[in-house]
Amino acid sequence: MKRNSFMFALMIAGLLSFICFGVSGSVQAAKEKYFDRSGRLIVEEKPAAELLRTYDIKNREPAKVYPVPPPPFSEGIFPCSDCHADMEPNYKRRKLTDMHTDIVLHHAEEQRWCLDCHNPTDRDKLRLVSGELISFSESYRLCGQCHGDKFRDWKVGVHGKRTGYWNGDKEYLLCAHCHNPHDPKFKPLKPLPPPVRPGEARH
Repeated sequence: MKRNSFMFALMIAGLLSFICFGVSGSVQAAKEKYFDRSGRLIVEEKPAAELLRTYDIKNREPAKVYPVPPPPFSEGIFPCSDCHADMEPNYKRRKLTDMHTDIVLHHAEEQRWCLDCHNPTDRDKLRLVSGELISFSESYRLCGQCHGDKFRDWKVGVHGKRTGYWNGDKEYLLCAHCHNPHDPKFKPLKPLPPPVRPGEARH
């Protein structure tokens, strides 16, 4: 009986040490795989500290810039500082009555307000949650703060429109080319009959 208890305890100890050392070993280093611009698979071994970085804006690598066409609202509206340069920012959440009355916020409106995304003192810039200012041509970084899964898919060309070469230069559409940033949900579409093919005209 004692021998069986000893063997059982030995097995449990071995299992625990395997789990502990196995997990700690996998956390110490991991392989990162990605394809370079020519389509070649690159495998790099990186320490866990590099793969699981803490949120540190000062020591963070610069974000990759994706080639995009000008934002869809550029013409006739931008730069915003043409009107806002001499205006004192009003931080109060309110219904807009003087200008931008066509904007109705249906985008997490219980938690968000204009100045959560637009920089109050420089309206030609957007503001990330970290305080970093970015241009409207990098608005995908702003959207990606909340919509991380969509941002990930957008970067690899699964979500949104991407044109160019599979292993070369590409151009991406911004989120705002398809989604209204103030009301991003697509409206329901009315179902229509399928198109009539040539030669199948109905009488």
